[in-house]
Amino acid sequence: MSDTLVQSDVLKGGEFLIRDARPEDIFIPEDLNEEQLMVKKMAQDFLEQDIYPNAQKIEKQQDNISATLLKRMGELGLLGAHMPAEYGGLELDTNTNTLITEVFGPMGSFSVPFAAHTGIGMLPILYFGTEAQKQHYLPGLISGDIKAAYCLTEPGSGSDALNAKTRADLSADGSHYVLNGQKMWISNAGFADLFIVFAKIGGEKFTGFIVERNSPGLTLGAEEDKMGIKGSSTRQVFFENVKVPAENVLGEVGKGHLIAFNALNIGRFKLGAMCIGGSKKIIEMATQYANERQQFGQPIGNFGAIQFKLAEMAIRTFAAQSAMYRMSEQMQDRKNAGSEAGKSFGQATLEAAEEYAIECSILKVYGSEVTDYCVDENVQIHGGIGFSEEYPAARAYRDSRINRIYEGTNEINRLLMVDQLFKRALKGQLDIVGPAWAVQKELASMPTFEKTEGAYGEEHKAIADFKKIILMCAGGAAKMQMDGKLNLKDEQEILMNCADMLIDLYVAESMLLRVEKLSMRSEKPQPQEVYDAMLQVFFHDASARMAKNATDALASFAEGDLLKTFLMGVKRFTKYPPVNVKAKRQLVAATLRTNNGWCF
Repeated sequence: MSDTLVQSDVLKGGEFLIRDARPEDIFIPEDLNEEQLMVKKMAQDFLEQDIYPNAQKIEKQQDNISATLLKRMGELGLLGAHMPAEYGGLELDTNTNTLITEVFGPMGSFSVPFAAHTGIGMLPILYFGTEAQKQHYLPGLISGDIKAAYCLTEPGSGSDALNAKTRADLSADGSHYVLNGQKMWISNAGFADLFIVFAKIGGEKFTGFIVERNSPGLTLGAEEDKMGIKGSSTRQVFFENVKVPAENVLGEVGKGHLIAFNALNIGRFKLGAMCIGGSKKIIEMATQYANERQQFGQPIGNFGAIQFKLAEMAIRTFAAQSAMYRMSEQMQDRKNAGSEAGKSFGQATLEAAEEYAIECSILKVYGSEVTDYCVDENVQIHGGIGFSEEYPAARAYRDSRINRIYEGTNEINRLLMVDQLFKRALKGQLDIVGPAWAVQKELASMPTFEKTEGAYGEEHKAIADFKKIILMCAGGAAKMQMDGKLNLKDEQEILMNCADMLIDLYVAESMLLRVEKLSMRSEKPQPQEVYDAMLQVFFHDASARMAKNATDALASFAEGDLLKTFLMGVKRFTKYPPVNVKAKRQLVAATLRTNNGWCF
């Protein structure tokens, strides 16, 4: 596939707002082939044999268990599934790596050392390391002989990462840099052998470094007493006149922000994937308890209030999973194009993640919020037992909360996705102006009553309308900014509204494409009516969310006749037909209960 073909046939990052996709363009979990299912079985066996039996050891950080388990994963090839074969990796495709990450979602606290090591610990070296650095470090990282940590956050710089105070000064002979400063919330710090560290050379040039654990002057703080993910090592890291060889500069001097932000793109995607895998396990836990727990002479799963919770957990998780594999396929297509254009494995992988930065943020935000919903309702379904630390529901509830904070808070990710969209439009990478102007012209004309065609005609029309409503809001806000009546940088509430609409659009369209693709098959895990029920409930609710977010945004910057015109547009573009959501959710809940857990 050439770069030209990518431009014409594969949607670019953010282009889902202005272009349509087809069911045949996406990958769905039902497409997994025999080889991928074998990899899935290997990952599931590791969970059953190595993670679950050691749950208490992991939670209490006993016997250096995380380092031991990472080494075991290295022996199985699971640490290098996404790494080039020349350094000892398996070099598996993106969809298979997504599958592995999803399977490992229920690892609890151990998901943190795994994700930190394989993501932000290894990828900066793959993406930005010299060939000598890759040959020196990647084989050990892939085998698990070397464990990695990532040092970005400081007491005074969290979301504002470039405000770092850690300093690096070049020695007089140019042979090494001297690091001074401190980092906090560093995952894997307690057992890591090397650290990816960000510091400002001369107090100005933000730069990445590879720092080895045994460097004199590098010391650690005590383990943090965290609310959740207690089984992960989290410490402060202190640098006092730490000498780092000049050849251990990572990437270009002064370009550390490229390392930090690009490593976070794929980290966000993987976090979303792990959240989805975790949600599936929580649904299993909740369903089994609802089937077993008797009250008033019958299982609590017989009651509508419980059925609502089970169904909603499944619908949101199914929707998130649909978006995850759609995005995974997009990154694979982009990576293939880069490789065929002669780019290295690392460069092609980096560019694929960078291209879909907007979608990575969407999956991180939506996946983490779906998981939070699931763990919360799981505690509620369990009642008093769910509040007891003797049972797993409480731990899952605590562990989940961090997902909305790290890899960039969900608020920062919402702002980033809209900012990226506008930047790409300004650079001419996305033509948003033309479609936005077409919506404005449509608003000025008499509404037409189009007939929808096909089994999913109403859903396709809804997707087209969702795109119009976002373009109307974003276009209206951009016009206000051009007229000097608005500064969007200071209007976070409006940007949040737009971000939530983007999330609903991407997830809804991904879910539609998956359900439509399934409808073309005679064999599928569940009857088509179950998938249709999930789809219709999601669209029913998404349409209401679209109307609210659009109304909130428009009323924030428009008034008078202009606001009235906009609100007429909101009404026109949120006309998805009413759905008997009670009956649809009951069908989904009944399917879960029959299968005693996730079955999609």
